[in-house]
Amino acid sequence: MVILRALGPFQAISDGRPLDLGGQRQQAVLARLLVAGGRAIPVSTLIDELWPGRPPAQALSTIQGYVSRLRRALEPGRAPREEAGVLVSAPPGYALRADVENVDAWHFEHLVKRDDGDDLAATLTRLDTALALWRGPALAEFGDLAWAQAEAQRLDDLRLIAVERRADAAVRLGRSAALIPDLEAHASAHPLREEAWRLLALALYRAGRQADALGALRRARDVLRDELGLDLGPALQRLEQDILGQAAHLDGPVAPPVSAPRPAEVLRVVVADDQALVRTGLKVVLDSEPGLELVAEAENGEQAIQQVHLTRPDVVLMDIQMPRLDGLAAARRILAENDPPKVIMMTTFGTDDNLYSALRAGVSGFVLKTSAPEQLIAAIRAAVAGDALIDPAVTTHLIAAFAGRHNPAAPGGLSDTEVDLVRLIARGFTNRQIAVTLAVDEPEVAAEVTGLLKRLDLIDRAQLVVLAYETGLVSPGT
Repeated sequence: MVILRALGPFQAISDGRPLDLGGQRQQAVLARLLVAGGRAIPVSTLIDELWPGRPPAQALSTIQGYVSRLRRALEPGRAPREEAGVLVSAPPGYALRADVENVDAWHFEHLVKRDDGDDLAATLTRLDTALALWRGPALAEFGDLAWAQAEAQRLDDLRLIAVERRADAAVRLGRSAALIPDLEAHASAHPLREEAWRLLALALYRAGRQADALGALRRARDVLRDELGLDLGPALQRLEQDILGQAAHLDGPVAPPVSAPRPAEVLRVVVADDQALVRTGLKVVLDSEPGLELVAEAENGEQAIQQVHLTRPDVVLMDIQMPRLDGLAAARRILAENDPPKVIMMTTFGTDDNLYSALRAGVSGFVLKTSAPEQLIAAIRAAVAGDALIDPAVTTHLIAAFAGRHNPAAPGGLSDTEVDLVRLIARGFTNRQIAVTLAVDEPEVAAEVTGLLKRLDLIDRAQLVVLAYETGLVSPGT
């Protein structure tokens, strides 16, 4: 069974391992068929859309070669003369055949468009499942192609609808207070969406914050007037009048008191370190932080992999140097599996080349064992949020060990803004910290980072840190 992922880095997964889909243009063939939703795409259309306005002379044979190699990757056990079952011929072109649940974009759309009627709890669960499928911007690798841009925008619009429908269900279930921070962020990031402001104002009112609810509607009115020259729409105007009049129908159900965090809110952590003293210290840190739970310990890389299989944690804190199987090798194996946890590497400093390699292994953070507890906790929460926290002390010390080596030329074509962005990332700033520093929205930062990684042909921001030091954009110790 092959699982295709487009809601984030484009991937095909089989038996828990990512498949080699070849170069970006070859991957684009599969991505375009995925976007078609199972419908056949003529070869002529594929050529026009993969090379808009400038197809190569041998475009037809090139497409056929791409399809042949993709079929081998997707169905390695298929006999030479056996018909393909995933990427199929559909004259005059090709089509993608897969179950809806095995293509994240199809599954997401199916979940969003399904109707649970008046069952608000089912709606909440369904949309939680749908939104959990997102791992980053959709189809970002193909952002220079018009069909990918259009589909990415369509999927993101659906995502915003899902966010708002989920929030509406939660508000109607009486969970307003817990939603307010997320709704504040949503309305700020998408200030022209009146539904975002309606939900925020209603949640504030039901949380006993009438003045703040009216303030949110005033902010919405200011934005709409400044940006579009419009007043509030009818729904927001009615809500404003109802809040002023304290209309009885605005009073929703009261959420039952919660005596302890729900399991879904607890981040499960595995600690892997060969030193018992270090494991004890980390246990103390985790036990003292609400919302974090130590579910297992491991003394080496093999035990770490076993504990990940047994406990299915959210995060693994992994020592880079361990007996039997070192942390780097264990991290690579864990991250190659289907739906892996986030892995944060830990080090006490050293000059081993493995430290350098770990930054390229896809980890979601790199911290010192001697870091303050706040730094470690911040790294865990950043990793789970899809960001990364790389301890600045780690990067400066690590790359200093490579200062005498031959360095490639600095990447050309970077604007001053992009250079500033690279330097902030190299100093360990998360997207949120960068957004505050540069006074921009966090989603804008995330999009800029994604675009920069694509242009520089890098996998993740950890590789960008290495590149920044190697090419002199940041100097060790600065």
